[in-house]
Amino acid sequence: MVSTVGLVLHPERDSKEAIDTIVEWARNRGCPVLGLPDEVGRIDCSAVAVDDQTLVRQADLLVSLGGDGTMLRTMRLIAGRPTPVLGVNLGRLGFLAEIDVADLAPALSAIDEHRYTVEPRMAVRATTHDGRTVTAFNDIALVRIPGDGLAAVAVSVYGEPFVRYAADAVIVSTATGSTAYSFSAGGPIVSPTVEGFIVVPAAAHTAFNRALVLSADEEVTLDVLPTSGQLAMEVDGAIGGHLCPGDRLTVTALRAAARVVRLGTTTFYERARRKLRVNGSAEVD
Repeated sequence: MVSTVGLVLHPERDSKEAIDTIVEWARNRGCPVLGLPDEVGRIDCSAVAVDDQTLVRQADLLVSLGGDGTMLRTMRLIAGRPTPVLGVNLGRLGFLAEIDVADLAPALSAIDEHRYTVEPRMAVRATTHDGRTVTAFNDIALVRIPGDGLAAVAVSVYGEPFVRYAADAVIVSTATGSTAYSFSAGGPIVSPTVEGFIVVPAAAHTAFNRALVLSADEEVTLDVLPTSGQLAMEVDGAIGGHLCPGDRLTVTALRAAARVVRLGTTTFYERARRKLRVNGSAEVD
């Protein structure tokens, strides 16, 4: 049974209709609705503004209103906790959001009555040379800065050197992120139920340009080589810092770091076919 609903909102999209639906549903059941101050504060609603720690601690269901980017932010916020996350799509079709606004009230009732499943999503956590850690549910990428040289990166698994890439970027992707930056770089589409991660170069300037698929039990090290330019470290598409030649990034997997609500309305493969416009070869028709 849902006792407290937490909201995470897209910074720009209109979420008033969705919030009103959630607040009305919760009012009829005596449930408080919580949200972050800078998000619910800009909308005329009765959701209670709390800090992110209180939101994470008190909510037993988080509702993400937006798209895949908002879902990723919600998952990072809740990383490591068992709280389920329901994604509500406010824009283009995504991979993570489960429902549209019109389906919100019955979806909340289904969750309240335990008529749903959760899809565990793995994250990757990177530790920088100075001990700082970042967590991503799509990918962590070392990306060249225009005008500052290629990304020259040595990849080692458990300290065993494997390959050196010279590329526009070197991406460490989860199965969730396999349909994002990794896909655009030629990486494989991976089922979200696979516990593993992918290392793939984007626009490699080396003879070996293949992706490396690793087990969730393995540790990968990315060393920025002396011939590299300064690199931006992107965490789920946002700048998380910069690395220079000689710096090192160590990446490990976090199993079941978030739990995404599934109501059985669509499958990953249906969403992938529609979003990526997957079609067969004309020669088989």
